[in-house]
Amino acid sequence: MSLDSFYAWGNTFVLISYWLLIVGVTLRILVKRRPTTFVVAWLLIIYIIPFVGIVLYFLLGEAHIGQQRAKRAQKMRPIINQFIHKLIDFPFIFTDQVSDVAKPLFQLCKHQTGLNGINGNHIELINTPDAIFDYLINDINQAKSKIEMVFYIWNIGGRADEVQHALISAVNRGVKCQIMLDSAGSRHFFKSQQSKLMRDAGIEIVECLKVNLFRFIFRRLDLRQHRKMVIIDNHIAYTGSMNIVDPRYFKQNKNVGEWVDIMIRMNGPITTLMGAIYASDWELETGNKLRLPQVAQFAEQPELKRHIMQIIPSGPGYTEYMIQQALLTAIYSAQKEIIFTTPYLVPSDALLHAICTAAQRGVNVNIIIPQKNDSLMVDWASRAFYSDLLASGVKLYQFKNNLLHTKSVLIDQQLSLVGTVNLDMRSLWLNFEVTTVIDDSDFAEQLNCLLKHYLSQSDELTLTKWNKRSFWNHIIERLFYFFAPLL
Repeated sequence: MSLDSFYAWGNTFVLISYWLLIVGVTLRILVKRRPTTFVVAWLLIIYIIPFVGIVLYFLLGEAHIGQQRAKRAQKMRPIINQFIHKLIDFPFIFTDQVSDVAKPLFQLCKHQTGLNGINGNHIELINTPDAIFDYLINDINQAKSKIEMVFYIWNIGGRADEVQHALISAVNRGVKCQIMLDSAGSRHFFKSQQSKLMRDAGIEIVECLKVNLFRFIFRRLDLRQHRKMVIIDNHIAYTGSMNIVDPRYFKQNKNVGEWVDIMIRMNGPITTLMGAIYASDWELETGNKLRLPQVAQFAEQPELKRHIMQIIPSGPGYTEYMIQQALLTAIYSAQKEIIFTTPYLVPSDALLHAICTAAQRGVNVNIIIPQKNDSLMVDWASRAFYSDLLASGVKLYQFKNNLLHTKSVLIDQQLSLVGTVNLDMRSLWLNFEVTTVIDDSDFAEQLNCLLKHYLSQSDELTLTKWNKRSFWNHIIERLFYFFAPLL
């Protein structure tokens, strides 16, 4: 065979192989039955960027958690099911007597988890960083047996260092402390002297979902542990939007001001479910079992209809699309008013349609977002949705001066959703997240007062004003919209 013939056959072989690879990846994307925008975005990437697009898809296109984690998740399912059956032995904890606006969402939770609304909880809404640190440090100082924490970011400096000192004191008096932190979000902490001091003191710190280029073969690289949870003595629990971060010492070079967050402090039967979620995450990450919380300590009659709650975890290994299902159900249940707060607004097609439809059927829909954002890509991608929202009658407000990081939904001043979930694709489909569902008018009134306070610090973005933006802004928005399903 001549050299020319060899090259010709070689080129033909490469072209046929690449074509077969394209066909194979295309079929793989299509059979996943993902949202249309997700499918179209990835197909364009693999067609426009030869080879690189295919590599990017296998790196970022599927939420695979790795073979070892998948096996652990499979083994945990029957254990969690047994735990849920034990909870049912305490029927007075549960209730189906919820408000009309909350009923569809609690029915969804019952179908997905087997549990009705959880009664007899006490909740406090904490909305300033100093108050959050005061409560948390005081509870750590009162801990008697164990402290469990999981956060996306631990940033050294300011009052975050006081939490570190309180935890070291707790360990010194015999309290077991276990902390999970996301590898990417807390990367500076893991390299710090504070991390070493805490480990040397006896605090068990686990680096979740380690960022390592060599791990892309085994799991998706940008999968993140985004929960923010604290459980103390299986009695007190926290969740919300705030990391272990003193806003005065965090991302001051980003020119977005201080981060504005909330947390909720809970005690009652709901902490048992929080503990079960933590135990599942711990085993998924480490392979080591934690003893599941004991329900017996809540075997006493709770106050009637006191803070009825549910908790919804999400992420690989959990019920797929559960967070999106919950949001859609809540939105379609609304009759009067919906107020959203989110730092990142990149909704799925289904969520966008639900929000616009709510406004079109007469619901007063308000979305509060930060005027300045710490993520350039998400900021521009968000703007691609403004026209549809505003044209449908949704009111958009831009929070001034600081970065509003609170993640909440308030419906008809009765049903509240508070947790770690942003209105973006990552929170809906990818990250490990947690959301509390609260059916209580007193709590809703507190949250409503806070949201009205946010509105007083925000400027409304009207459709007339939005339509005056430059032609180049249109172009940049559409460019980043192309990447919206991947953000």
